[in-house]
Amino acid sequence: MKIGIYGQFYHPNSDIYIEELLNVLETEKAEVAIENEFFKLIDENKAIEKDYRHFQTFKQLDPSYDFLISVGGDGTILKAASYIKDMNIPVLGINTGRLGFLATVNKESIRETILQLIAGDYCVSERSLLYFSTIPEDPEASHENFALNEIAVSRKNTTSMITIDTWLNDEYLTAYWADGLIISTPTGSTGYSLSCGGPVITPATKALAITPIAPHNLNARPLIIKDNTKITLKVSGREDEYMVSMDSRVTSLKNNTTIVIKKSPFKLKMVEFTGDTFLKTLRKKLLWGEDKRN
Repeated sequence: MKIGIYGQFYHPNSDIYIEELLNVLETEKAEVAIENEFFKLIDENKAIEKDYRHFQTFKQLDPSYDFLISVGGDGTILKAASYIKDMNIPVLGINTGRLGFLATVNKESIRETILQLIAGDYCVSERSLLYFSTIPEDPEASHENFALNEIAVSRKNTTSMITIDTWLNDEYLTAYWADGLIISTPTGSTGYSLSCGGPVITPATKALAITPIAPHNLNARPLIIKDNTKITLKVSGREDEYMVSMDSRVTSLKNNTTIVIKKSPFKLKMVEFTGDTFLKTLRKKLLWGEDKRN
């Protein structure tokens, strides 16, 4: 079994959990490769006494990997998706961060989780992604132009709102006058979109959410659409440029550049374990049912 390990940085007191992960994998004789920059962090960290320099490292993944383990929070998984792309490598998220909607494995249960993984006691959940293109084509925006959570457009270097003309399957929808607009997958529905009043969508639902960010036209409300819908956006405003974010990646586009957003032809595979369901995560992370008046 070949396993890649990826992390962006150390969360406080995460050293012992990284050590436990590497030790368990080594004991179980898994073939392990650590992402190059994350390996440097491990090697330079004085709190980790054991020498792990016998492990392989990688800069890019290839289809020979059976799993990618993400160590961190949800943002680390979003970044890990850019390594996996369309290679169908299942990703397992170990949460050493905070909320953890995607990185659901508790850091205190690393050993049991890895033993379950090696024993094949898990299932795989497929998550839809978005990808986008621009007219005219923008070289910087076309690099890694996909997102697991959302693609969002927003104002840049101004307090003035922007106007976002929106078409669905080439039929005009409306012009949003707002700070921005979020196109969210079901996976991303519990993130940025939710904080802007968008709906929670269960992962298997074949739908997308369009959520305006602080709209001035107050009758503008979040809209659920089929996930095979082509979404076309044209942004204008007082500044020459506006921002586009694809999960944690951000770029700028010139006014009146047309964006076309579609469902990606490939999906991301997430490792899940018995009892680790989306509904359970909702209750735990959003404290549903915690109101004592219920």
